[in-house]
Amino acid sequence: MQTGNSKPVTSTQQGCHPDLLLRVERHRQHPFRKPVAPFNQAAFDTATEWLNTQAKPLILDSGCGVGDSTRWLAERFPNHAVLGLDRSEDRLHRQRPALPDNARLLRTDLVDFWRLAAAADWRPTHHFLFYPNPYPKAAQLSRRFHAHPVFPALISLGGQFEARSNWCIYLDELQASLRHYGIDSRITEIDPEQPAVSAFEQKYRASGQTLWQLVSLCGHAPDAVQSTLHADASAQ
Repeated sequence: MQTGNSKPVTSTQQGCHPDLLLRVERHRQHPFRKPVAPFNQAAFDTATEWLNTQAKPLILDSGCGVGDSTRWLAERFPNHAVLGLDRSEDRLHRQRPALPDNARLLRTDLVDFWRLAAAADWRPTHHFLFYPNPYPKAAQLSRRFHAHPVFPALISLGGQFEARSNWCIYLDELQASLRHYGIDSRITEIDPEQPAVSAFEQKYRASGQTLWQLVSLCGHAPDAVQSTLHADASAQ
């Protein structure tokens, strides 16, 4: 029985954006030169110190919201260090039950954090991106991570990558963008009987929405972003 009131994503865009691969290739060829904000550098330094105390393989939970997914991952992978990242201080402060010792939440902007992590040669075994803002208007294409200049850094982090969305076109575009880098992926519907990994997933499921996941093995290509952060350093 449907018990939620979350509205499904609506858009005039009925398939992959016609400019998608042009954007992906442009960002592949041209380094992202935006300087890293000091706040995000400090957050990355904090994360580095924490990981050094953990001495475990890393899992990234990007866009973790209130931290439910970070807790779920930490319990599922007790021999890994799980780092939940989100830019909203309000959402992170709503995280109530204590996290396991192998998990940490951190406020940061993903665009800067991913570039710093890639340049530092971080190699997470898994990288999760649960329900990113889909920016469904066609004019918002450049705000979607796969059409953003940060995408080469996301690719460079490698590991098993999983994204989930309630707008399948978002994952179709992500799949096409990964394929442009020679990376295969698979999109499947999420079994509604599976436990919800996040508050968003629970809300969408309660509203009767179909949910999808993309799973891929990204590989590792650190050269894609090294020149980007060199440019950042010279700009500061």
